[in-house]
Amino acid sequence: MSTPMISVVDDDTSVRFAIENLLKSRDYIVHTFASAEKFLRSPQLSETSCVITDVQMAVMSGLDLLREMRAQRYDAPFIFMTAFGNDRIRASAMNRGAVGFLAKPFAGHMLFKHLDAALEQHRDDA
Repeated sequence: MSTPMISVVDDDTSVRFAIENLLKSRDYIVHTFASAEKFLRSPQLSETSCVITDVQMAVMSGLDLLREMRAQRYDAPFIFMTAFGNDRIRASAMNRGAVGFLAKPFAGHMLFKHLDAALEQHRDDA
């Protein structure tokens, strides 16, 4: 079985760097993107096993990214994270098919809990 490729989309450089290092510590292949638009234009789009994205970003939100990926028929699972979480945003993300929702800051083990579930779902759907 090949190593899953995780795409991290967040406009905060320090968050991208921290999550990238955390995921690489478990030997995942990780690509990071400063915006949803950059990710959508990347060659990694079709190879992504899971998307970990911020909800609120400058131009295109994480929820908009999910909507666009589904419109383009990409089915990678999503884990959302936000520093501005509320029940309405969480419910919206989960209703649109998110596998996980994390409030920043979060513990690494919580990210891995959601990631394990997302990758399991992705394998089952494949």
